[in-house]
Amino acid sequence: MATSRTAESPITYVRAERERHLAELTQLVAIPSISADPAHAGDVRRCAQAFVDRMMTAGMQRGEVLETAGHPIAYAEWLGAPGKPTILIYGHYDVQPVDPLPLWTSPPFEATVRDGKMYGRGAVDDKGQVLMHVAALEAHLRTHGKLPLNVKVLVEGEEEIGSESFEEFLARHRELLACDLAVISDTAVFAEDVPSLTIALRGLVHWEIAVHAATTDLHSGYFGGLVKNPIEALAQILAGLKDGSGRVLVPGFYDGVAELSPQARRDVETLPFDGAEQARALGVPSLAGGENDRKPLERMWYRPTLEINGIWGGYQGPGTKTVIPSWARAKLSARLVGTQDPVAVRRAVTEYLRALAPAGVRVDVEDSGDSRAVVTSRDHPAVAAAARAMERGFGKPPVFIGTGGTIGPVSSFDRILGLPQVLIGVGLPDDAIHAPNEKFDLRQFFGGIETMVYLYDELAAALA
Repeated sequence: MATSRTAESPITYVRAERERHLAELTQLVAIPSISADPAHAGDVRRCAQAFVDRMMTAGMQRGEVLETAGHPIAYAEWLGAPGKPTILIYGHYDVQPVDPLPLWTSPPFEATVRDGKMYGRGAVDDKGQVLMHVAALEAHLRTHGKLPLNVKVLVEGEEEIGSESFEEFLARHRELLACDLAVISDTAVFAEDVPSLTIALRGLVHWEIAVHAATTDLHSGYFGGLVKNPIEALAQILAGLKDGSGRVLVPGFYDGVAELSPQARRDVETLPFDGAEQARALGVPSLAGGENDRKPLERMWYRPTLEINGIWGGYQGPGTKTVIPSWARAKLSARLVGTQDPVAVRRAVTEYLRALAPAGVRVDVEDSGDSRAVVTSRDHPAVAAAARAMERGFGKPPVFIGTGGTIGPVSSFDRILGLPQVLIGVGLPDDAIHAPNEKFDLRQFFGGIETMVYLYDELAAALA
């Protein structure tokens, strides 16, 4: 257990405690908190309790495991600064499954340090990034005896399975979670040695389309040329969603999509991005997806997408089976940007899919999802404070970036609690999150802890 050392600064404190912080992260990684697997429900709960225990050891005033309709949430608070602003720190302790296990160089739940990097499932996504905050909070409390502002910490257990219970939890605990700002460290920087703040996250919606013809598979010799093939019909429908340049043809799809500001355009044009090198790393001939009249970073961060995620139907076994299948299905998703309305996009695409149906088939479409895009102004005082903290923590000012992914809780904080948010993660693009050999570069981990130490002071001043 850490002891009080009031003669030190918080930065001196965390630098002296680096080995302990590594040991603590090793212990957290050792808990296989796989939220998707019911067999690990006990491990998930054990990890929630471990985070509560660690936060209380850090000196928080209150901590408990809070129940949801699914996996529990680890919660702690320190509210000893009356009249000062309150921030809510969000992260998640659940992790992805480890398959395929043979591809791991070391056991996924036995954290191993190699070449200045810790390897293990959850090391960076998101146990290590949550621990950065806990270590920084402890440093303030051990050296100053207090925090410069009020802090609530919420560590979720369902982020990796879509935060299924999170919105109901937020709605039920509005008073408990009342604050001035949410701080999220579940993102990455642009590149190694390029500190970054994420100011744009894309939203997400889904569809599943089913195309039906006859009530059973038919002999292609007897009925070929007579009955419309559902796979062919589905291919025609999907091909009609975009033009040759990659632009989505659904009426109204681009409502709410703004052109880049001059500053954002300078960002995407000046950041060190090599499209040819990225294509080689991905094993593709070229970066040909999306609207090909837009630059790659703009397509990744600031343009919406409509993607086919899966397609199936007909005979899949060995050899041949000459049938006209009775049905075909596909799954689609869209990433949203700007002020696109998820419900409006779902409705527009659903109607367009049905309108594209050729004669001779029936088309059923199911849609779901309501995650909005979230955009934070780089001029917001909290974002400016985070930029100063990151510069102090990593020695150079951060760049401002977007991310193509979606973090459901970020959208939930925006929609349900109406909170401004700071996205201040420090992972690297090659950290292999969700894949074998997930890692956390220790320079990022230790720099992240120091950044969070500075962050609380900067936010206290900026939000006063």
